[in-house]
Amino acid sequence: MNLKKITLTLAAILLLPISTPAKSDNIVIPQNFPDKYTKEYILDVMPLYKSVSKEPVIMAALDMLIGTTGEFSRNAILGNNLSQRPMKVEFKNLSEIDSKYANFDALGWKKGKQLYIYINAKHKDAPPGAIAALLSHEALHQDEYNSVAEETYAWTMEAAVWCEILRIYPKSDENLSSLVKRENNLKRMFEKGNYSDKYIKKEIRVNPGYKNLPQTSPGFEDI
Repeated sequence: MNLKKITLTLAAILLLPISTPAKSDNIVIPQNFPDKYTKEYILDVMPLYKSVSKEPVIMAALDMLIGTTGEFSRNAILGNNLSQRPMKVEFKNLSEIDSKYANFDALGWKKGKQLYIYINAKHKDAPPGAIAALLSHEALHQDEYNSVAEETYAWTMEAAVWCEILRIYPKSDENLSSLVKRENNLKRMFEKGNYSDKYIKKEIRVNPGYKNLPQTSPGFEDI
């Protein structure tokens, strides 16, 4: 290669766009995150979770499921589910979907082959541990069917995961947000039933939001 070609090649290389890592300045870590979840930690795990959400609180919540009963749900959200693709998780004003969902804490949704988890926007400032417990529930809804049996299983999963989160990250309930209150209520029912679904099942049966649900659905044939 002659000198002219070398010069042109170097010039072309210099003109190539340079990829830069995500700027840590764009990430704000709220005070209610466990100490482990620093800016640097979130940046490190971002490649794993960016297909699910760009929200640091969602990334932290998913990461907190590692080593808990909710690890099954974490894997489902990352793509090990009926759609075989990562679920999309986002905060949303649920009344935009339908006014009847306005006060729901979260909603599993399916558009074509894509699965979504919409978390009520009012929970955006909730501790990531509480969001982790909620996600462990919603990740179990992977199709257009639902039932009393499915909700019973999902609520019980959520309660069990919240108990584990509190053991691993004991400060997760310091912010008494409405989502933390929900999780603590589930925890009380779970413990009252000697860590079973006994009282959770009773609560679901009288919940007006579930009054028209069938008793069973695919994959959840037992009550």
